[in-house]
Amino acid sequence: MDNNELKTLHQGNHLTMVARGNWEYVQRNTNKPAVGIVAITDENKVVLVEQFRPPVNSRVIEIPAGLSGDIPGAEDEALIEAAKRELIEETGYTAKHWQNLGGGFSSPGMTDETIELFLAEGLEKQHAGGGDASEDITIHEVPIKSVFQWLQKHKTPLDIKLLAALFAAEQYKTNLKGEK
Repeated sequence: MDNNELKTLHQGNHLTMVARGNWEYVQRNTNKPAVGIVAITDENKVVLVEQFRPPVNSRVIEIPAGLSGDIPGAEDEALIEAAKRELIEETGYTAKHWQNLGGGFSSPGMTDETIELFLAEGLEKQHAGGGDASEDITIHEVPIKSVFQWLQKHKTPLDIKLLAALFAAEQYKTNLKGEK
């Protein structure tokens, strides 16, 4: 097999396992980016979610996040619309102000999936949140200045993208203040 040739090893409902040369990895069947949201309340608390993740057999602390284009009939869903949908679904919040923070690969050694990060501010609670029928999400609102201490004290595994997203939001807000 040519090192650039892509070979399908297994195709499931949501993922396809492929090989390129000797490297095996997975692709999302939607071929669309995921979205992640740094949601910050007016009290300067970051809204985090905690849910069970079967691949690691544990509950994990994360930013609200999800797939785009994964709903039948809405395959061309804009990323910002997916972010808005995921935020209200998982946390019960809507946001007045949105900012794209950029994106990148979620785990480039294992998947070609990308994730686009958004900052959501001007939050308004609409309902309790908790995810859809297939999810059991616990919501945490943590003062942004002490989020690292809270994570250490909480002792629940975390999705490392949470730290990247917080850094991106902090850099955006710092640069915005510098421009004024």
